Amino acid sequence: MNQHLKQLIDLAKIDKEIDAFEPQIEEANYNYEAALAKTKSIESDIENLTHEIKDEEVKKQKNNLHLADLSKKLEDNSKKSSEVKTEREMKSLQLEEEIAKEQVTFANEEIARLEKIIEAKKEQVEVAKVTLVELHSNLESVKADVDKKLKVINIARQEVFVAKEKLLGTVNQKGLAFYQKIRRWAKNSTVVPVEDQACMGCHMRLSDKIYADVIKADEIVTCPHCGRIIHVEVSEE
Repeated sequence: MNQHLKQLIDLAKIDKEIDAFEPQIEEANYNYEAALAKTKSIESDIENLTHEIKDEEVKKQKNNLHLADLSKKLEDNSKKSSEVKTEREMKSLQLEEEIAKEQVTFANEEIARLEKIIEAKKEQVEVAKVTLVELHSNLESVKADVDKKLKVINIARQEVFVAKEKLLGTVNQKGLAFYQKIRRWAKNSTVVPVEDQACMGCHMRLSDKIYADVIKADEIVTCPHCGRIIHVEVSEE
């Protein structure tokens, strides 16, 4: 086999190994990222609930102030009733009193409703805080496990990088430039085998002449259909 072709085949295998580390890293990080996302979600829930509680308490305070105003109004009306001189004034005063009493009832009901909402939200915050403590504790364990896995992956990846650097020192620069040009679009299918006289990159059948050249492996051959570098595996050869 042509030495330059063999070098490109070896380089393609190394590049595949290097690219294969990315999904391993993503998989290792997934559990930690999922746990971290859940932690942030709980923290966001606590923050939102805290703001909602403050809003409900403001509403409750407004109703308490309104209730105090109504109580004062009813007290004033009670004093005025002794000073009423006409039936018309009496009816007007009674109407005001009825409206004020209805508003008092509504204000009391609204305060009671808001208190229930505030209490429920406070309970949700407490539950969320307990969950958050558990998540933080679990997060540390998950992070330690991920760091351990990443350390192993990085050691293996570094070994592959060293092997690639060593190989690049021997690869023909013209052939390397040609390989890199194809790799820009073909990625890990830059160098592909030929099986049953077909290119395994585009799966198109090769002519007898091209196939014969591939089998000889005296020089670098590209697929006439897709442009990938093609070769036969040792077993088929």
